[in-house]
Amino acid sequence: MPPARTCGCGDGPGRGAVFWSPWGGRKSGQFAANKFKGTTQRIRAYIDEIDASGLGAQAVTWAYESALMKTSVAFESLMLECLIVALKNDSKPFSEHTSIAFPKHMTEKVCEHLVTGGGYFDFAGRDGLLKTVKKFTGGDGHYLYDAVKNKAYYHALALLIALRNYAAHESPQSKQTMRKAIVACRLGITGNPNAHQLQGANAPTAAGAWLKTQKRLACILDSLDALADEIHQGAPY
Repeated sequence: MPPARTCGCGDGPGRGAVFWSPWGGRKSGQFAANKFKGTTQRIRAYIDEIDASGLGAQAVTWAYESALMKTSVAFESLMLECLIVALKNDSKPFSEHTSIAFPKHMTEKVCEHLVTGGGYFDFAGRDGLLKTVKKFTGGDGHYLYDAVKNKAYYHALALLIALRNYAAHESPQSKQTMRKAIVACRLGITGNPNAHQLQGANAPTAAGAWLKTQKRLACILDSLDALADEIHQGAPY
């Protein structure tokens, strides 16, 4: 490993960065998990309204896709906030990853910039999310990495990301990825299914069309809530 360089982006003497939540305390993994579950509760109420609305099939499909988008935004916010807190609490894993010696105390804005690269927070599927989390936490043994890596949430994450991308883009590539995620879930495969397993597996015409049957979106929300509970339990504060 090359010699570590020094990054002069600390708070300076006597200027330790403090994260403040609407509750008046420091921003934390526990607060982020609670906020996420508050959002999923509102999404569940929205789904109930959709189901009881008497809307036509197409309108219900699109309404479910809007609920999917809200779920995706809330989950991305949960991950981003937890990564910011992880970096603020311990910059050593990121310093080792980049070979740059970052200071122990950095502002919220600096941490967010390092996580997002100055753009928006994004990741390429579940595997991409794990790589990002590992970069800022060091991987196995960190509560956030262990929670995201837990196979119990594999299908919920794969479906959330794949369905969201198809709903947003409706491209052939996103449709194929969605199809793989659905087949893997159906067969209980924690990984991309093989080509022969995809044969005869029909992809839905729309993400919302698949989600609105058999309470599938509610099942994804259940799993994501369980992931948030694990984050809450593992976070130091």
